[in-house]
Amino acid sequence: MEKFELMTQGGRLLRGRLFNASEARSVVVVAGAMGVPQGCYEKFAHFLCEQGHNVITFDYFGTGESLQTPLRHCQTNISDWGEEDCTAIIRFARDYFPGLKLQWIGHSVGGQLLGMIPAVNQIDQAITVASGSGYWRENSPPTKRVAWLLWYFIAPLSVPLAGYFPGARLNMVGDLPANVMRQWRRWCLNREYAVGAEGEAMRARFASVTVPITSVAFSDDEMMSRRNIESLHSFYQNSPRTMIRLKPADIGEKKIGHLGWFRERYRDSVWAGQLLPLLQ
Repeated sequence: MEKFELMTQGGRLLRGRLFNASEARSVVVVAGAMGVPQGCYEKFAHFLCEQGHNVITFDYFGTGESLQTPLRHCQTNISDWGEEDCTAIIRFARDYFPGLKLQWIGHSVGGQLLGMIPAVNQIDQAITVASGSGYWRENSPPTKRVAWLLWYFIAPLSVPLAGYFPGARLNMVGDLPANVMRQWRRWCLNREYAVGAEGEAMRARFASVTVPITSVAFSDDEMMSRRNIESLHSFYQNSPRTMIRLKPADIGEKKIGHLGWFRERYRDSVWAGQLLPLLQ
């Protein structure tokens, strides 16, 4: 594994990690979930590398290793992550590994961002994992019970006071730039999520995606319900879509959840048994 830095077209510095396979058959970009640093996916990346795939992980601007200023001074939102950060990562992957198949594994928001990347159709295949719309009234019950408190009270009060969302102290999601949290709140309060909140231009961008998408979801996801997941993927109306919903018991597990699958205990059941065949 080697670390790298790259600059987006807008002058944002991103930090990522590159895992080189000895005889690579493809390059896989792992785009993480909201508030989850790239280091959490490192063991999964090593596994894919052992199976013959070059892997790129990265932190969105304003998070993890891609945070260079005090968080309250960081001006970015989720749309910028797609337009700037993900575009730069795709360009890097294409330039660094010319001729290799480019595949995308997007966890949660990493799957949502496909609809916000101008260069998205340079990807050959996308796999979304536990990725849904985020509309709070359709969240799974454990999240739905507290989501109203987050969106109507905690976020509107804490962001102006701190200058960012102090999620680490609140034990919610993690620390996030203020505009990320403001935009995410607007989306989660809208039945059609980002498409509904941002209007027809965003709807058209999602509709412009033609990359084949396979959605992998877990029945015990405590955040994303079946409806959340189906709703998000319906916006990719011009992409060939395959929907896979796994019950933990069906693959020999007791639980997986929203944030479980990238842990090494799922190496055989999820990594090798479910995700790896989709990359071949």
